Amino acid sequence: MERTGRVVIVGAGLGGLYAALLLAPRPVLVISPETLGEGASSAWAQGGVAAAMAEIDSPEDHARDTRNAGAGIVDAQIAALVTDAAPAHIHDLAQRGAPFDRDAEGLFLLNHEAAHAMPRVVRVKGDQAGRVIMETLIARVRATPSIQVLEGVVAQELLVEGGRVVGLRLARLSAGALSQPVDLRAPAVLLAGGGSGGLFALTTNPPRIRGQVMGMAARAGALMADMEFVQFHPTAMDVGLDPAPLASEALRGEGARLINSDGAFFMEAEHPMAELAPRDVVARAVFGQTIAGKRPMLDTRRALGETIHTLYPAVSEACQRAGIDPARQPIPVAAAAHYHMGGVATDAQGRASLPGLWVCGEAASTGLHGANRLASNGVLEALVFARRAAEDMGGELAPAPVELPQVTLEGATGGVAPDPMAIAQLRELMTRLVGVRRTGAGLAQAITLIRALEAACRDSLDFRNMCATALLIASAAYARRESRGAHWRDDYPRTDPAQAQRSFIRLSDVLAEVP
Repeated sequence: MERTGRVVIVGAGLGGLYAALLLAPRPVLVISPETLGEGASSAWAQGGVAAAMAEIDSPEDHARDTRNAGAGIVDAQIAALVTDAAPAHIHDLAQRGAPFDRDAEGLFLLNHEAAHAMPRVVRVKGDQAGRVIMETLIARVRATPSIQVLEGVVAQELLVEGGRVVGLRLARLSAGALSQPVDLRAPAVLLAGGGSGGLFALTTNPPRIRGQVMGMAARAGALMADMEFVQFHPTAMDVGLDPAPLASEALRGEGARLINSDGAFFMEAEHPMAELAPRDVVARAVFGQTIAGKRPMLDTRRALGETIHTLYPAVSEACQRAGIDPARQPIPVAAAAHYHMGGVATDAQGRASLPGLWVCGEAASTGLHGANRLASNGVLEALVFARRAAEDMGGELAPAPVELPQVTLEGATGGVAPDPMAIAQLRELMTRLVGVRRTGAGLAQAITLIRALEAACRDSLDFRNMCATALLIASAAYARRESRGAHWRDDYPRTDPAQAQRSFIRLSDVLAEVP
C-alpha cells in the first residue's frame, strides 16, 4: 500500500480543478481517467454559469427561480447560500483569466435560459463557456507546483477504516485495459467525478461518466440523496451519435421553436412558458412527440438564421458533422439523460456522511437542485462547493509540508475492465425502464435486472460501481409514488404534497429490500 500526505481529488472537471487551485499551496493529487479536459462533463457545458450580475437582478430572485424549478424540495438555505456567492465566483474566474463575454462598457453579456425570470447566464463566446473555463483552469493547474495530476488513472473503491475514509483503490487505464488495483492512503478525499448520464443509452454526457463515483461512495456506506431525480435534456441532437451533441437551451432563449414532423409548434399547449418551460416539462413533451412517431425538431431558422454559425459555434459544428445546416434545416432532437440532481448527500461544507470524505459537483447532492435543476446552476454549484470543501478541508487537516514527494502508481497488468456488452445491457434497461417516464412495474423489473447484471460481473469494481448507482436510482424512483420535477410516474401522475421532501437512502438498505 502506498501512502501520501496529499489531499486526493477524484475527477478533473471544473469542481475538482477549482478545488485543487483553492487548496494551494497544500499538496494535492488529482486523479483523471483521461488527459485533462478530455473526459469531463464541465468542458461540454454550453450555457455558462448562472449568477445575478445584472442591475435589475438579485441573488434573492435567483434563489426564488431555483426553488421554483426544484418543484418544492429545494433546501432554501442552500439556495440562498449558493446564489449569494455566485457573483463573487464570476469575478474570481474572470480574474483567473476566464474571458466572459462583455459589451462595449465591460458589462457581462447574459443568456436567458429556461425557468429563469430574466437573462442570468454568464457566457463565453456564445456557447463555449464550459470548454473555455476548463482551459483556463487547466492552464493554472499545470502551472501550480503543489498540484500533481495523474492521468490515465481510475478510482475504483474507497478505503474505510473505523467508519472513516482513509484512502482509495486505484488502477491505471491504458487502451481500455486496467492494471491490478493499487491502494493509496491519504489524509482526505474529495470526490468530483461527475454524474450518471452515461448509465442511459441516450445521453449528452462524456462516454466515461456512468455513475462510478457515486456508486463508489455508496458501496463504502455513504448516505445518498435524491437519487430518483435525473434530468433529461429536451434538445439533445438526435443524429445517431453517442454521446448525443447538445443543442443548447440558450437557442430557445434566443427564440428557437420546437416543431414536429407535421411542422406544428407543440409547446404552447404544454405550458404557459412554451419553449422556456422547466426542462422536465419540455423533455416529456419532446419524448411524447417521439413515441407518437412525430419526430421533434428544434427550428432555429427564423430566430437565428446564419448567425447561429458565429453565435453558437459548438452547435453549428455538431450539426455540420451530422450533415445538417441549422440555418436552413430544423435540428432533430430527443430527450437525453443530462444531469443527476441526486448523489452523495453533503452538508453546507461539502462533507459526506463518512468522515474524511468530501464531495462537490454533480456527484454531490447538496439540496440546491431539488427535483429539477435550474439551467446553468450545475456549474455554479460545482464552483461554490469546491471552494467550501477546499476551505473546510484546509481547516480540518493538520498542516502539511508544502513540498511532498509525487505519487507513483505502478500496478501490474491484469485488472478486470467492465464488459462492454454488460454496460450496453445496463444502459438499454435504464433508458427503457428508468427513463423519462416510469412505472412501478417497470422499476421493479429494472431492479431485478440490475441485480442480475451486477451478480454476473462481480469481478469488475468499475461495473459494480455503475450498478450501485443504477440500483439506487431505480429503487428511489420506485419508492417515490408521485410525479415531481424530473421524476415522472405514469401510475402516479400527480404531485403529492405529503411527499414534498428530499429522499435519503443507503445502498445497504436497498440490497436488503425486494420490491
